[in-house]
Amino acid sequence: MTENAGAKYGGAPGSRGRTDIADVVVEKIAGMAARDVLGVHALGSGFARSMGSMRERMPGAGSGKSVTRGVSVEVGELQAAIDLEIVVDYGVSITDVAGAVRENVISAVERMAGREVVEVNITVSDVKLPDEEDEEDEREERQRIR
Repeated sequence: MTENAGAKYGGAPGSRGRTDIADVVVEKIAGMAARDVLGVHALGSGFARSMGSMRERMPGAGSGKSVTRGVSVEVGELQAAIDLEIVVDYGVSITDVAGAVRENVISAVERMAGREVVEVNITVSDVKLPDEEDEEDEREERQRIR
C-alpha cells in the first residue's frame, strides 16, 4: 500500500511555508515591463533621471540604469498597487501607450509575483521630442570629448 507522504506531513512540499516578495522585486518587474512598451521613452521625471544618472557614475553605486526609477508599489500578501511616472515619445497616442503599459505591467507582475494587481496609476511627466537629445546622451558625448 502506498501512502501520500505529503498529506501525512501537512500537504504537498510546495505548499509548506510562506513566500514573501519584497516591494523592490515588484518594482523591478513593473519597471522592466513598462520599458518594454513601444512609445515609452523613459521612466521617472527629469529630475529623478538626472539624479539617477549622477548616482550611476559614482564608483560603487551600482551599474546600469535603475529599473525602479519612476516606479513605486504597495505590495500585500495577495495584491499589489503600482504607480508609474513615464516619459513618452512624441507622436504616439498617450492613451494607447498608457493602456499598453497597464496591460504589460499587470501581466508581468501577476505572472511572476503571483499578486493580483488592483491598479496601475500612470503619470506622464514629459514628452521626448525628436530633436531633443537625451540628458544621458549629452553626458556620454561630453565624456568622450574629454
